[in-house]
Amino acid sequence: MKGLIEKIVQSLVDNPEQVEINEIKGSQITVLEIKVAKEDIGKVLGKQGNNVHAIRTILDAASAKLKRRTILEIIE
Repeated sequence: MKGLIEKIVQSLVDNPEQVEINEIKGSQITVLEIKVAKEDIGKVLGKQGNNVHAIRTILDAASAKLKRRTILEIIE
């Protein structure tokens, strides 16, 4: 899951080497924290949050297959 989101986010930003994803696993919920360069936050969010909404949709579909819940957070 982490690898999938990392590839998607790296393809969106100008500085893919600065993308950091921290995965925190619980019993039923996994939290993915994404850190990118300050100038790339807007690219990850997209207009009116469209990019991050699409990423969360993909993440929800992949999580449902594994019968887990995954939350995506963008850290500034």
